[in-house]
Amino acid sequence: MEPFKNLLNPALVRATGEALRAAWPPFDKAAFVRRANRGLEELELKARAMQIADALEATLPAHFAAACDLIEAALAPAVEPGVELPVGSTGLRGWIVWPLGEFVARRGQAEPERALAALHALTQRLSAEFAIRPFIVEHPALVLATLQQWAADPSAHVRRLASEGSRPRLPWGLRLQALVADPSPTLPLLAALQDDPSDYVRRSVANHLNDIAKDHPAVVVAWVREHLPGADRNRLALLRQASRSLIKQGHADMLALWGASTPLDGDARLTLSPRRLHVGDSIALTLRLRSASAQRQALLIDYAVHHVKADGSTSVKVFKGWSLSLEPGETRTLQKTHSMRAVTTRRYHAGRHLVDTRINGQVAAQAAFSLTIA
Repeated sequence: MEPFKNLLNPALVRATGEALRAAWPPFDKAAFVRRANRGLEELELKARAMQIADALEATLPAHFAAACDLIEAALAPAVEPGVELPVGSTGLRGWIVWPLGEFVARRGQAEPERALAALHALTQRLSAEFAIRPFIVEHPALVLATLQQWAADPSAHVRRLASEGSRPRLPWGLRLQALVADPSPTLPLLAALQDDPSDYVRRSVANHLNDIAKDHPAVVVAWVREHLPGADRNRLALLRQASRSLIKQGHADMLALWGASTPLDGDARLTLSPRRLHVGDSIALTLRLRSASAQRQALLIDYAVHHVKADGSTSVKVFKGWSLSLEPGETRTLQKTHSMRAVTTRRYHAGRHLVDTRINGQVAAQAAFSLTIA
């Protein structure tokens, strides 16, 4: 599998230089490529983006508005999510937008209106979700008012940015501490977007609400309580995604809203296969449920892996399992495959790993496997 960091690579840098020079012949392509590609392949993804942004700062016009004009002139045509560019189209799009947005964030704080116009264009070629966050910190009133306008933009990319760019805890992005402390300024944005026709936008709204739930669970419980009655299929999916962290935590009020506030009336048995595996292997989880109730039971089922740490203690990670109704007296078998493939966000250690299943917020069954580091 190609390393994620290679999304920003020397060939892309050279193509970026070509596009910028085509839009403005005085652009010093050679200096840009030389500076951007120096040691690039030894860097990880974010460091690559920052180095390319450094090269843009060194070679784009010193006047910020002129630099934005050049960037916008070099962009590929804007298309909606999932739509292919017309054959023969050229210009900047995709992952190069990250360093382009970083340039705008660094140089545009003194000219926020012009910067926001540039981000409006850039986000339609990938996303400006990282770049807009420093502007929210430095110019909150201006940016939040702009995002409210963008929530009605014809482009799904722009509407998504209104939600994604203002998420309090966006992964990899600058944490917006003011919105972590008080999420109320973004709630009107989410209300305007939660029934958006684009699933791309709705997923962002769900993730934004899930961010809020980490610091203000009562806000998201109240949101679901208000918006769940009469919800159509799309809104139901959004609200369920927005509820996922609180459901995994066994939050009683949230579980009650989803009709899953009572423990399983019956038996649950978890088995794992194989019981010994190496990093890179997958393990099969089989959960057998038997109802002892005379009533139908609504069950929200997650499972948790207790990963062994270097010091022998464990760190628990909860994963999404199943959502179902168990009929009176029914026996049902559920299966899921869990990968122990190495990922950049977790380091595995040898030892006995416990797996437990959590039904309606309560641990119902456990099993263990041994992990060997090759």
